[in-house]
Amino acid sequence: MRISVAADERVGVARELIDELGKRGHEIVPHGALCDTERDDWAWASEAAARDVASGEADQAIVCCWTGTGASIAANKVPGVRAALCADASTAAGARTWNDANVLALSLRSTSSAELREILDAWFTTEPSSSLDDQANIAHLADIERAADA
Repeated sequence: MRISVAADERVGVARELIDELGKRGHEIVPHGALCDTERDDWAWASEAAARDVASGEADQAIVCCWTGTGASIAANKVPGVRAALCADASTAAGARTWNDANVLALSLRSTSSAELREILDAWFTTEPSSSLDDQANIAHLADIERAADA
């Protein structure tokens, strides 16, 4: 799987995230502080990773900043992106199941190494729900985006 990864700093689990994704066989597209030629601020880095997902350049993205909040907000501004800030495996699984989240947001400050692996396990092994109610909610998100553009 091709994963765009953005971080505004090379602290916390930023380096470990890259290593872990590589161990799992994913192709990594680095952004922000993980790429020497890009602006490393969280809004720009997270936008770049989210745009990769929206354009089909990447299958999914993982965006990181100190708390993960700014990264998730920036990613969610890109049409077609459903970014979820996840601090544990249960939240990651729920985000994939019920929200068909395509961008994972993480806190560089509070995500431990063990939590990182658990979150990634849940994220990559959980499929979106096939429930008609859940699918209707995801379709409604696209309706909200279209209404905002009108």
